Amino acid sequence: MIVGAGFAGAVLAERLTHGSDKRVLVVDKRNHIGGNAYDYFDESKILVHKYGPHIFHTNSSQVFNYLSQFTKWRFYEHRTVAKIGDQLLPVPINLTTVNKLYNFNFDSKALREYFDSVKEDRVEIKNSEDAVVSQVGWDLYEKIFRGYTKKQWGLDPSQLDKSVVRRIPTRTNTDDRYFTDKYQFMPLKGYTYLINNMLKHPNIDILLNTTFDDIKDTIRYKSIIYTGRVDEYFKFCYGELPYRSLKFKRETINTDKFQPTGIVTYPNDHPYTRITEYKHLTGQKVDNKTSISYEFPCWEGEPFYPVPNAKNARLYSKYRTLLKKLKNVHFVGRLATYRYYNMDQVVAQALTLYKNIKTR
Repeated sequence: MIVGAGFAGAVLAERLTHGSDKRVLVVDKRNHIGGNAYDYFDESKILVHKYGPHIFHTNSSQVFNYLSQFTKWRFYEHRTVAKIGDQLLPVPINLTTVNKLYNFNFDSKALREYFDSVKEDRVEIKNSEDAVVSQVGWDLYEKIFRGYTKKQWGLDPSQLDKSVVRRIPTRTNTDDRYFTDKYQFMPLKGYTYLINNMLKHPNIDILLNTTFDDIKDTIRYKSIIYTGRVDEYFKFCYGELPYRSLKFKRETINTDKFQPTGIVTYPNDHPYTRITEYKHLTGQKVDNKTSISYEFPCWEGEPFYPVPNAKNARLYSKYRTLLKKLKNVHFVGRLATYRYYNMDQVVAQALTLYKNIKTR
């Protein structure tokens, strides 16, 4: 029994039934497959992501080649700008960002010297604030990082693990790509199409609108692969692990293009963190129509992001001691392992778990 029909569950269902006579039941409490990567065509026939933009990128040939069995790809290098005052500036910070923000005329060497002059030395990088000010100083931290991070996580960067902002590099050249991975693509027909292809095997059954608790005592199974919340599996016996969620405001606008890039972030002055325009991501040509979504981070709702800090790591470690004692129950994915994974990392983790199961 696989609990969850997102990437982790789909990879393991496909692998376990490939070339074998194993039967797999996939259950999901939602009314669709795909997990948070689920996408669909809206009323304007634009492919939109229900749970916010999902941009595929990876350096793993294994992950890319595996997923390529189930989809064709559209080459897409993601670019993001941030609204700082009345300017739209590239993020991650690069040479163009600094020159436009401060009206400088630096080259790469001068920018490195500038960073050296404004950064604040830290003996130890303990949190996200330390990670930023030790690279680019306080002014860029305040203008670009602090407000966005507080909105996104509901916590000051000084209360978050350094890994949060280290996902976002700082550059001294003009490279304005958000990612620099070897493989940067979007599935040509969307993520739902990709995952549906993974789950097509006749030995895979799918039950939607069904929770694990609904059927765990009525269906026979030899083992469980669990991709849901680890604290929920153990009935919150040590308390709830916090997750950040998102609320969306969606609009269809009668114009060809709303903004210059797929995502514009709003670090300051607005209650939302970013606006996504999906036609940039999908490459669709729909005349005089475009679909956008505003994102409002919150604590209530679907669990999206594990909140990385020392307190939550200690709480998760208590649950981890419990799961280590279980037999024939495997935890995989962002929620089940309380880790802030990208899609390719979830796929890689699922492929590794499959190899371990096969070896046993």
